[in-house]
Amino acid sequence: MSEGKSIITKSGEEKNMARNKVWIVSLALPLMIAIVLLAGGSSMVTANAQQQPAKTAAVKIDNFTFGPPSFTVSVGTTVTWTNHDDIPHTVVSEDKVLKSKVLDTDEKFSYTFSKAGTYSYFCSIHPKMTGTVVVQ
Repeated sequence: MSEGKSIITKSGEEKNMARNKVWIVSLALPLMIAIVLLAGGSSMVTANAQQQPAKTAAVKIDNFTFGPPSFTVSVGTTVTWTNHDDIPHTVVSEDKVLKSKVLDTDEKFSYTFSKAGTYSYFCSIHPKMTGTVVVQ
């Protein structure tokens, strides 16, 4: 009796399956790392968002008054005036830093304060309507 050697060879289909597994693993690993990094980083993004609140303020124009008539904001704050009266109004400062168009009912005017200072303003149609923004 002759001893024969048995040789195990993989068929072409088995080789393709093995290559596909390696290819899938090589793509899956970076994807899993990216997911872990993004999941871990999302709490840092949330924390940063909570540390810097939106710098906005609102002024209501109603019954021939600006409300609140005087308030303080930090540099970089955007203030929005909204006309809730049935008649038109404006928002104008004496130095013309603030100068809105005529605001009809429910129209808005916004301005972002980039410099510290005291900004007094009035309605050019009804000059007795006045207000002040202090920017620190």
